[in-house]
Amino acid sequence: MKTFKVISILLTYPEPDWLSALTELEAALAEEAGFNGDAGDRLAPLFALLRESKLITLQENYVTTFDRNPSHSLHLFEHIHGESRDRGSAMINLLEEYWKHDFDATASELPDYVPLFLEFLSLLPADEARELLGDAVHVLAAIGRKLDANGSPYAVAFQVLEALSPVAAQELAEPPVRDMDEAMEMFGPSVDGVEPLLKPAPQVSVVRMPVSRRQAAAPTH
Repeated sequence: MKTFKVISILLTYPEPDWLSALTELEAALAEEAGFNGDAGDRLAPLFALLRESKLITLQENYVTTFDRNPSHSLHLFEHIHGESRDRGSAMINLLEEYWKHDFDATASELPDYVPLFLEFLSLLPADEARELLGDAVHVLAAIGRKLDANGSPYAVAFQVLEALSPVAAQELAEPPVRDMDEAMEMFGPSVDGVEPLLKPAPQVSVVRMPVSRRQAAAPTH
């Protein structure tokens, strides 16, 4: 479904290549008006902002919104599992779902990255895509509410996704905060002395952000 692909693109780091195609993205939403309802109208203010703002302004806003604010994180499982080991297991399960549909996620960010998940949904039949959207809508709606509370123009993208879900979004509990002493007691350091909280999630690969975004996300002094 093109609708999911369009929203996936809108939620990625602003780059000239896709910003030059905003008219085509709007047309794709209009083509699927029977599926997405008033998505085109609801997203019109975001399209206007993307069209009228300078690139550097859009990029700075994106980094401030998503990279520097954990409550707006675009990684689904961070809002459920925090940094616990369960997050790594959940990502492996999601990767298996991707592989089951021959979706290659090896050259992208972590499997639970929202734009990647939406790109995956865009390749599925509408009913199947909406069913999987329903599994994630609780997190997506939570992100949307936080963005809306902070006056972010990106909130509407998540509101559109919530409207497309076949199930109502439920409130999320706060993700667990891992206690270092408890983790050390349960797991202990590895043979190389690395503490458990510092170990990467198993079997999950990630490609680095574009240089321009890494530079923008670097802390300033």
